[in-house]
Amino acid sequence: MEYAIDFGTSNTVVARINENGEIETVKLDAYSSFIADNPPLIPSFVYVQDAVTEQVLIGQEVSDRGLDNKSIKGEPRFFKAFKRAIGSNVSMFVPEIDGREVEFELVGEWFLKQIIDRLPDVNSLIFTVPVDSFESYRNWLGKVCEKLTVDQVRILDEPTAAALGYGLNGGGETLLVVDFGGGTLDLSLVKLSSAQAQTAVNQPKSPLGFLLKWGDRTIKNTSTSNNQSSQTAKVFAKTGQNLGGIDIDNWIVDYFHKELGLPKNSIVTRLAERIKISLSSNESVTEVYFNDQTFESYELTLTRSQLTQILEQQKFFANLDQALDRIRQQATRQNLDLAQIDAVLLVGGTSQIPAVKEWALKHFPSEKVKANKPFEAIAHGAVSQGWELQDFLYHSYGVRYWDKRYKKHNWHTIVKSGTTYPLEKPVELTLGASIADQPSIELVIGELGETNVEVYFEDERLVTRVLDGKQVAVQILNENSKAIAKLDPLGQTGSDRLRVLFQVDEKRTLRISVQDLLIKQKLLDDVAVVQLV
Repeated sequence: MEYAIDFGTSNTVVARINENGEIETVKLDAYSSFIADNPPLIPSFVYVQDAVTEQVLIGQEVSDRGLDNKSIKGEPRFFKAFKRAIGSNVSMFVPEIDGREVEFELVGEWFLKQIIDRLPDVNSLIFTVPVDSFESYRNWLGKVCEKLTVDQVRILDEPTAAALGYGLNGGGETLLVVDFGGGTLDLSLVKLSSAQAQTAVNQPKSPLGFLLKWGDRTIKNTSTSNNQSSQTAKVFAKTGQNLGGIDIDNWIVDYFHKELGLPKNSIVTRLAERIKISLSSNESVTEVYFNDQTFESYELTLTRSQLTQILEQQKFFANLDQALDRIRQQATRQNLDLAQIDAVLLVGGTSQIPAVKEWALKHFPSEKVKANKPFEAIAHGAVSQGWELQDFLYHSYGVRYWDKRYKKHNWHTIVKSGTTYPLEKPVELTLGASIADQPSIELVIGELGETNVEVYFEDERLVTRVLDGKQVAVQILNENSKAIAKLDPLGQTGSDRLRVLFQVDEKRTLRISVQDLLIKQKLLDDVAVVQLV
């Protein structure tokens, strides 16, 4: 049986197609929470009982046992929001539990493995990933998959899955997905083919996404979309950033810290989250905090208008506007006007905040804004069958060079963001030796992104800060295989030595060919260098 897992910063959703051919959200006893009007969600919580033997509790069972604020002998054993830190460049403290260092990647692996072990008859899995995730996060998923006894694993962008999950009637829709969860904001403009997702459930057409694993082999990026009868989901534009509901919780905590002098701890953070959720259905909310050190009680009261003021102060709406502008710019380059879209789909728990819907209504007619499936759309869309994905590269890719003018390393872009693949023709680059008698030439290949959000640790919280301008975010992809050619005879400065051709194939694999111009020999011929999963 095939399952889709929408691994979220705050909650995780599992979906499958049941025996009747219907898509359903899976309930997992002990793990799933059951809140009125919500589907069964698995809180993304982990409590480490024993790090050495890898005994952990996850999801709702952590809260039910009152372990969501527990430590033993000063060792923090409760983890939440760990997805945000997986694959991050952020330098952070790694806790030691039972004499073992426990990284966030390991916590995430334990969490997913516990869920997968509880699912019956698993032979195929689909993971959804944020638009702005770097290859390191997706490669982490690939490493997790290597340890699973599951035949097939593939990945799919979260907003693309959400577009399929809403399954609007009529077909042929152009949809803007605003996916606003606990840790990320993703926007995606997707064009569906003329048949809607639900009609394809029982048809043997090729699935969308990229394979991470097939049988006993781990396949870093093999597209299975080769069936000409498949329906298509074409991505026209997408953007994302590290901004979500957890940040709003932190801003509310900061507000009460400033107004009432409350500490920034996990208890106040939980109260802030409850206030935020309650304000979705109430104009004003009050929670009580009792300080067991001073024996004082505090009333934490917040209104919707006060929350809106907090959001404005943190440039929340300015960030939403900037994200929408990036989508508009990408769409305009393809002669697509946002006024032509058929629906705006609000997805994720943070999208339930009234201020977010009010923002959407300022930009789009009310009849186009849909918000009736915030939690399940991604997982349900991912498990839909019979769709082929036509996508483009979200980040740019480049090679590192020494910038003599500024006396520092810089990056030369070889494949630009927004490029469709495979490339129509290879990108050519000519290289020479930088020192006399150089034995080899190296290329450092990086994934280049932009961000206006800084992620850092403060008061044991992983928080974000909106920057005034954009910064380049880079992740090196070939740290252990930089050398592309040995030079014989040795390289000398002042002349061109190598011609390098870069190609991205239909499987999103970056490949290079290298020719030695001095001896007129091909040193590498269409060799895969980096898997752009």
